[in-house]
Amino acid sequence: MKDNALSNILQGYDAKEQIDGQLYTLNLGPTHPATHGIFENVLTMDGERILHSEQTVGYIHRAFEKIAERRNFAQITTLTDRLNYCSAPINNMGWHMTVEKLIGCQVPKRVDYMRVIMMELARIADHLICNGVTCMDAGAITGLTWLFREREAIYEMYEQICGARMTTNMGRIGGFERDFTPKFHELLQNFLKKFPKVWGEFCTLNERNRIFMDRCIDAGTISAERALSYSFTGPNLRASGVDYDVRVAQPYSSYEDFDFIIPVGTSGDTYDRFMVRQQEVWESLKIIEQAYKNLPEGDFHADVPEFYLPEKADVYTKMEALIYHFKIVMGETEVPVGEVYHSVEGGNGEVGFYLVSDGGRSPYRLHFRRPSFIYYQAYPEMIKGAMISDAIVTMCSMNIIAGELDA
Repeated sequence: MKDNALSNILQGYDAKEQIDGQLYTLNLGPTHPATHGIFENVLTMDGERILHSEQTVGYIHRAFEKIAERRNFAQITTLTDRLNYCSAPINNMGWHMTVEKLIGCQVPKRVDYMRVIMMELARIADHLICNGVTCMDAGAITGLTWLFREREAIYEMYEQICGARMTTNMGRIGGFERDFTPKFHELLQNFLKKFPKVWGEFCTLNERNRIFMDRCIDAGTISAERALSYSFTGPNLRASGVDYDVRVAQPYSSYEDFDFIIPVGTSGDTYDRFMVRQQEVWESLKIIEQAYKNLPEGDFHADVPEFYLPEKADVYTKMEALIYHFKIVMGETEVPVGEVYHSVEGGNGEVGFYLVSDGGRSPYRLHFRRPSFIYYQAYPEMIKGAMISDAIVTMCSMNIIAGELDA
């Protein structure tokens, strides 16, 4: 369809001048695999051309924020890793940093570097899934199956830290539950040695593939101005040409110590979003190598006995340790009155925690800033006038995670 003909149809639809027999309604999801079985788009179609889209949010509502008002601060960690479950450790540690800001806790430098290593591993795992699925929905499934093996290698490192793989509950307020194990060091060294070759093969397979490029270029375009008006962050904003990254704009966890660049696109289409994430994986590898090479000596947690569980042997033999253990497990630790906001650069954008405390044992109010909830609001605009097949790759390239849509 020529551009001027498409423009006439869109203008006619906007003016409610529908022509009998030409338009029909299509439900894209929630049963479509690309929609996670969770969210729905009601499309008004002219043939395979999308004239209008109305999205539905609410199928997965779990009331995270209301539950948090009845949980102690340590227990809320398990709520955060159900948001973006593709990079759960970033959410966990972002929450811990928020509480640390409220209570005035300064963590050791070693904790900062350990967190950076785990958060960047999580970012890589997130991008593996997003870009692998984008390739699959464009018709190339080989890359996704190739990358799942590498994601498994990252999950094995998660297991060494916390015993979990996907919903990690990783770390504690003040640091980590345990130091890096010898097995973790072995796994990380093997990953840093082998993964660059595998990632290079994936890049060669897809980045200059003419079929893949034709499927992605000019699909789901959003300008920098529109992206900012929707409050985009992360790779989706940077793909539109805006150089904003929380790690640089508002450094946390000693990110200012590391040398890395922020990949930025130009057109804000599906291909640019794909390429920004491709380059970010290389930058995350650089950050991990720097942090691991310069990993400081010292404690793996701060001196905050009100929040950090004591050693089990001490609980059995020392009264003070038993008291702290009881207070933490039973949620009887009170925090100062205050109001803080802390954000981190999540796998798909700025993940923020707005915490209001009235001095009690649980938050008076807690709000999660979920990037996917923001992106999904722009989805109808991004697919208007596109083909139905473009709507699928556009959704994948935005990295909309169902767990972040409702809180």
